Amino acid sequence: MRARIGKVATPAAAGAVSEGKGRAAVSWKSGDAARTIVNRQRYEQKHARNVERLARQTLVRGPWPRADEARGGQRAPPALGAEEDLGLAGSVMATSDPTPQQRTASWLVPLLLVAVGLAAYRDVARVPFLFDDQPAIERNDSIRHLWPLTGPLTPPITAAGAAGRPVVNLSLAVNYAAGGLAPAGYHRLNLALHLLAALLLWGVVRRTLRGIERWQTRGETVAAAIALLWVGHPLATEAVVCVVQRNELLAAIFFLLTLYGFIRSVGPTPSPIGWRLLAAASCALGMASKEVMVGAPLLVLLYDRTFVAGTFAAAWRARGKFHALLAGTWLLLAFLVAGHQQRAGTVGFGLGTGAWAYLVTQCRALVIYLQLAFWPHPLVLDYGVDTAPGLAAVWPQAVVVASLLAATGYALRHYPRGGFVGAVFFILLAPSSSFVPLTTQTMAEHRMYLPLAAVVAGAVLAAQAMFRQRRVVLAAAVALGGITWARVEVYRSEAGIWSDTIAKMPGNARAHASLAHVFVQQQRWAEAADEYREAVRLRPDYADAQSDYASVLLGMGRVADALPHYQAAQRLKPDDADIRYNLGNALATAGRVDEAIAQFRAALALAPRNNDARNNLGSALLQAGRPAEALAVFEAAIRAEPTSGAAQNNAGLALAALGRFAEAVEHDLHAVQALPDSAQVHHNLALALDGAGRGAEAAAEEEAALRLDPGLMAAQRHLAALRANRP
Repeated sequence: MRARIGKVATPAAAGAVSEGKGRAAVSWKSGDAARTIVNRQRYEQKHARNVERLARQTLVRGPWPRADEARGGQRAPPALGAEEDLGLAGSVMATSDPTPQQRTASWLVPLLLVAVGLAAYRDVARVPFLFDDQPAIERNDSIRHLWPLTGPLTPPITAAGAAGRPVVNLSLAVNYAAGGLAPAGYHRLNLALHLLAALLLWGVVRRTLRGIERWQTRGETVAAAIALLWVGHPLATEAVVCVVQRNELLAAIFFLLTLYGFIRSVGPTPSPIGWRLLAAASCALGMASKEVMVGAPLLVLLYDRTFVAGTFAAAWRARGKFHALLAGTWLLLAFLVAGHQQRAGTVGFGLGTGAWAYLVTQCRALVIYLQLAFWPHPLVLDYGVDTAPGLAAVWPQAVVVASLLAATGYALRHYPRGGFVGAVFFILLAPSSSFVPLTTQTMAEHRMYLPLAAVVAGAVLAAQAMFRQRRVVLAAAVALGGITWARVEVYRSEAGIWSDTIAKMPGNARAHASLAHVFVQQQRWAEAADEYREAVRLRPDYADAQSDYASVLLGMGRVADALPHYQAAQRLKPDDADIRYNLGNALATAGRVDEAIAQFRAALALAPRNNDARNNLGSALLQAGRPAEALAVFEAAIRAEPTSGAAQNNAGLALAALGRFAEAVEHDLHAVQALPDSAQVHHNLALALDGAGRGAEAAAEEEAALRLDPGLMAAQRHLAALRANRP
């Protein structure tokens, strides 16, 4: 049995032995003694370096301790007096000088990330605006001007994914200022943000692994693998390609910046306060980008406990003020959430989707998300609004989710580093995938944008032996990037992406209605009618589809068929001004003028700024033989919009009906100025001029009308009469 030794101060002391019992007690072989001396020297040198670094207050992360050890259980910390107070119990100090591998990775990995991202999304600039892009960009007046900032920083509640998210809306305003409504610029900025998020992810992971003793030799490879697989993963395509999902990109960037700033602040840095201020500012900007950021303060605290301090108590003692500052950004989020009126009635309780139904549906959603993370097919743009009928319908998925939650909870207590990865996944998804209903989309792939990074990280860390092979990583990244490129190609056509969605989700009424809308834009009326008919068959309570189907039927001249669908839409959404307006048009076309007047008045009561409804109300009154009332309405329309050629023209008609031809001429002249290419407007001016006794001028206007529209019979007859009566 070998003797135990006490304190060994120097090689000389170690080699000296005493006579008698002391000599008999030392029975090592000479080689063992030499190795022991060398190992002890290395330990003491390392110990001296650690003490020196602690004196400079340079904190670094150590290996993840088991929770019982971190609480001061079985394993004693190294003999560094200040370590326990600094929250580094059980840690070892990492070297501050980068290795040759780290220096190479610092420029090579960013180049690879950018190259893979650009290759996977090289055609993204050719994708049109899709889905929620239209209300958030094309119909969003708040992005039309960058100054004053109060405009873009207060998006309307109708701005879809930008509502209640001022940072997102401001970024859209920057795009509009640079390139108007051309989609390419918006897509290029989205891609740039995605690449930035990938670089930040790489930075967070590599700096975390640097501080873990067992990963210090291969951490660079693992961090690069995680970032490369994530940047080209097909599951992220919806977030990158759909412009308004920029909210996911910005939230991810600010979350990663918050975490990165914290990591740098507790590492070897000359200005920890600067990094912490960056983290706090990023956290606030993230709160103003998307509600998923609500989990950021919790995850930073959990990171502190897991990788730095060892316990929550130690983390709070060391950096309580900083964590409180991050938590303070919840006030900004609460203010923004309170101001957007349940995101225009699409998020929250009492909106038609129950909390329990939504919760059990998320069991299915989470399992689908995980499956797509490992096997990205089939990818679907829109999963619709259906919910699971009950727990019995999703019990296998519920068991999977419950098991993963339980495993995460157990790991957080006993194996914190593994539990942290699971916590990131669940906490980031909690705002959209728990019990608070999002009524317009019960499932959506874009919600997995940042949580996907946790899944990829967990998979790579679990399969570390395989992913140490750089060729495997590059091959997997190229394969995923190729699938992403093919997916982007599908997005390049609106008809293509909605046809793809219908092929994968044939029961999705909204997908049928969206494809029908594309056909309307292409004036393919019969095909549009077929898709709308299928949409209302699948969901008879789909008010917008009922109204749009009726509009197509009305455009095809099928007034009698259109009216029942307009009326069904009006019953489903009695407070929708557009539906009231459309129903009024159909009733006026059918000759039911009094009913049309009632609908136009209702539309104006709901939307007082709807000048089209005001004009059509006046036209209906004129059609009903009430020109004086019509004139009052048209004058109100002109006051609201003085340059409106339609309002000026209609006011001229009302004045002509009242026999006030001279005044009618004045309005008609304004109408011709606003609408010089309208044959009907020139004809109306000719009638007013004739009534005012200005026949020669009237004939000239009719000639102008016929040059624009030679088939306008009313103008032909009036011109013939004028020529017949010419002296």
